[in-house]
Amino acid sequence: MSTPSRFKKDKEIIAEYESQVKEIRAQLVEQQKCLEQQTEMRVQLLQDLQDFFRKKAEIETDYSRNLEKLAERFMAKTRSTKDHQQYKKDQNLLSPVNCWYLLLNQVRRESKDHATLSDIYLNNVIMRFMQISEDSTRMFKKSKEIAFQLHEDLMKVLNELYTVMKTYHMYHAESISAESKLKEAEKQEEKQIGRSGDPVFHIRLEERHQRRSSVKKIEKMKEKRQAKYSENKLKSIKARNEYLLTLEATNASVFKYYIHDLSDLIDCCDLGYHASLNRALRTYLSAEYNLETSRHEGLDIIENAVDNLEPRSDKQRFMEMYPAAFCPPMKFEFQSHMGDEVCQVSAQQPVQAELMLRYQQLQSRLATLKIENEEVKKTTEATLQTIQDMVTIEDYDVSECFQHSRSTESVKSTVSETYLSKPSIAKRRANQQETEQFYFMKLREYLEGSNLITKLQAKHDLLQRTLGEGHRAEYMTTRPPNVPPKPQKHRKSRPRSQYNAKLFNGDLETFIKDSGQIIPLIVESCIRFINLYGLQHQGIFRVSGSQVEVNDIKNSFERGENPLADDQSNRDINSVAGVLKLYFRGLENPLFPKERFNDLISCVSDETEVQRG
Repeated sequence: MSTPSRFKKDKEIIAEYESQVKEIRAQLVEQQKCLEQQTEMRVQLLQDLQDFFRKKAEIETDYSRNLEKLAERFMAKTRSTKDHQQYKKDQNLLSPVNCWYLLLNQVRRESKDHATLSDIYLNNVIMRFMQISEDSTRMFKKSKEIAFQLHEDLMKVLNELYTVMKTYHMYHAESISAESKLKEAEKQEEKQIGRSGDPVFHIRLEERHQRRSSVKKIEKMKEKRQAKYSENKLKSIKARNEYLLTLEATNASVFKYYIHDLSDLIDCCDLGYHASLNRALRTYLSAEYNLETSRHEGLDIIENAVDNLEPRSDKQRFMEMYPAAFCPPMKFEFQSHMGDEVCQVSAQQPVQAELMLRYQQLQSRLATLKIENEEVKKTTEATLQTIQDMVTIEDYDVSECFQHSRSTESVKSTVSETYLSKPSIAKRRANQQETEQFYFMKLREYLEGSNLITKLQAKHDLLQRTLGEGHRAEYMTTRPPNVPPKPQKHRKSRPRSQYNAKLFNGDLETFIKDSGQIIPLIVESCIRFINLYGLQHQGIFRVSGSQVEVNDIKNSFERGENPLADDQSNRDINSVAGVLKLYFRGLENPLFPKERFNDLISCVSDETEVQRG
């Protein structure tokens, strides 16, 4: 390779090296900027957290004050009431009033808890974030000092490599130059030796001396150039060795800085940051969780009071609170007139027959009224049970409204269409009011009837005591013609063994022909029972009954018995409805024939289209 080409190659190598070093310098500067930017972002984040919790503390304080004002407003309103005096005396309150007091206490408890939460935010959590911010800034400054020192050391290593490389290039160039001069001297020597080998008899003596002198000069020059080449060659080898060693050390230093030192620098900037932030946020979590725990403890107390909402015990407490108003009055005493001392019903002979007839009429009328009033009572009780089912329906679960999505969106705003939607609530309230109206009508009828029975029964009992047991026995042996006969039991069908048709899972027409029953007893009896006790029952034909009771009723009908007779009205209405459904479901040929199914569906579709039109 010629000298100009070699110089050009050296310049390219140096330029490439300098470019690589320049890139490393730019990286070091960029690394420092990144660490500084990360610290600034952390400080800003911590500042935002401080502002957030400072604002949240203000909100908690305002909320605490508003809760305290709310509780105080209603507590001041109730302090002068008789309930409050009773509460201070023995805390034996009506269960709704107890719930009210516990609710106010819960508000005051929440007020104190939120004030405590505000104090924790201001004097604990925010202070922690301030300390973390100061620590992060200090850690960055310390890390920055170390980074500058590492950068200086790295640049020293790179500069040393550059110097060693230049020295190697210089000595290597000198070695190549010395080698070239040595080769040139060797060529001159060979040329001169070739001349001296010519025949000497043609050469003059003087010319011979000149040739010998020239050969000696060339030999001396060769020896000098050989020594110079050896010297430069040794320097080049040493320079190359030093360059290779320095190159290896430099690469190791650069690798260590990028793989290990940089990670250590980042760790220095992070020193204590995550752990301190963890502690600060766990302080927040602890405060919030303890707030929820305190709140749940208070809510558990209220829930226990709600579970103890008991009308009977409240009725007793209420009457005890006002004994003057609810204590039964003294009995009215017989007030004699003008010295009349007789205070008993007289059964002497002139009025005995009249009293006996009156006694018999009372007894007859009482029997009729008791039967009628008993039916009214059953209807009233069934209606009352329906109302209780309506008012105890579990429509209070609003958990769906507080279901959070996985994103940061707000809580779910939709409500359950089953209980909480306005149309459903309006419909249920309309049904409830209608049922209540029917209940109060029947209750009034029952109370009026029972009042009449009470008055007549008192007269009856007094006449019975007056007339004596003998007259009563005589009356019981011969029933007066105007006394209604004793109600007859519902008819019993003949035993199942007398006909072979299957009742359940059989054919209806075959059963009717074989049993002689125009309407199967099970259908007639179940419908009668449902008419008596189930018309006001919520969930009829929808709510399943007891499977044990369903099987018991079914087996009784299979044996030809009637388990739903008048004197067995304690059956569950849902079980009776389940038996009736079971019977119709098991028929071999349904009431609506299969071949008419499509016609029925088309009729329903036509009716739907008409309504839409």
